[in-house]
Amino acid sequence: MDKILKDFNFIIDIKVDWGDMDALQHVNNIEYFKYFQTARIAYFENINSGDLFAESRISTILGSTQCKFIYPLFYPDSISVGVRVESMADQYFTMKYEVKSHNHQRLVAIGDAKVVAFDYVNNVKTSIPDEVRNTIIGFEKTKVQILGKSSS
Repeated sequence: MDKILKDFNFIIDIKVDWGDMDALQHVNNIEYFKYFQTARIAYFENINSGDLFAESRISTILGSTQCKFIYPLFYPDSISVGVRVESMADQYFTMKYEVKSHNHQRLVAIGDAKVVAFDYVNNVKTSIPDEVRNTIIGFEKTKVQILGKSSS
């Protein structure tokens, strides 16, 4: 098991494309958010969240996201992105990301996202369905911190 990504039960490998670079010849900052998105969607697919959310007619929407850039990426390279749910409140959960370069064998970025349960029929945030909550908690390798209902 990789020491860098040791706290992650879900890891996806992504190839860095030549088009990910900018005029300064390193991977552009916006690409990291695309890597996070790819990992987040793969995580949801892995736990069959589409089926879980379909029954409740609720899905998710991204509330916020951020990235800390640690070391530049360049083409050609491949990365491993670890993603996990770190904490969960009534209406949202926080996902953590780590990005590791295969060429440099080091951590190149870390990030997080606040993912909100959203009722797309009524266009309002809502409680995370119990089945989704229990599936995520059961899947995670590390303990998910449960936040009180008053957390925002």
